[in-house]
Amino acid sequence: MISRFRNDKEIFYGEVRGNRVIVDRGLYNDTFLLQDLSLLPPTIPTKIICVGLNYKDHAKELGMQVPDDPVIFLKPPSAVIGAYGNIVYPDASKNVDYEGELGVIINKRCKNVRASEAISVILGYTCFNDVTARDIQKKETQWTRSKSFDTFAPVGPYIVDPELDISDLAIRTRVNGELRQDSSTAVAKGVTAPSPVITTLLLNVLLILVQRLFSRPKKLPNLIFHHCRPITSSKERHECLF
Repeated sequence: MISRFRNDKEIFYGEVRGNRVIVDRGLYNDTFLLQDLSLLPPTIPTKIICVGLNYKDHAKELGMQVPDDPVIFLKPPSAVIGAYGNIVYPDASKNVDYEGELGVIINKRCKNVRASEAISVILGYTCFNDVTARDIQKKETQWTRSKSFDTFAPVGPYIVDPELDISDLAIRTRVNGELRQDSSTAVAKGVTAPSPVITTLLLNVLLILVQRLFSRPKKLPNLIFHHCRPITSSKERHECLF
């Protein structure tokens, strides 16, 4: 697993091995204790491209049909926070909702990528929470405002191997310890890489979600990981587990 860290004024990527973080300096490696570092969002996206209503369970919950073609929308990079950051209720909303998602991190400038080659531009996978002001979303035909408030895109904490089999990953979201979301990528519409969803994004959008700022190890461990975020005004604690 890899992520992005801060040590004093220095920001760097490192590989997480147990309670230690290994940083490749080129000619040598530095080792830090995980507890001594500040954990940052693992990616600095130029854009966040989301696929709406791709999970059958979520579409059913909203009383909506799964569309024949993917519903694509964007969230701004300004909404990004780290896995343990605070999600803040905006004054304009009284109903802020969670959506635990599988995040796909693209690390190459690309366009018109064949489906068979899609995996070549994927750095890895991570946890993502598509936070939504549900009351605003229901009032407006465009989802931009409801999904774009500051802190509405928690991501991380880690990036895992792109070779991870994502065809049947459990996705569970808990609020204050109560299980609210218990689903799987197996019930999603087209998420197995290289997938129709990923292919659609690569064919139609030029995107960079993270730049390669580090030397990535040849093989990253395939591990389960989670992230938690307290929501400041409601004192709720959200946890997404993949």
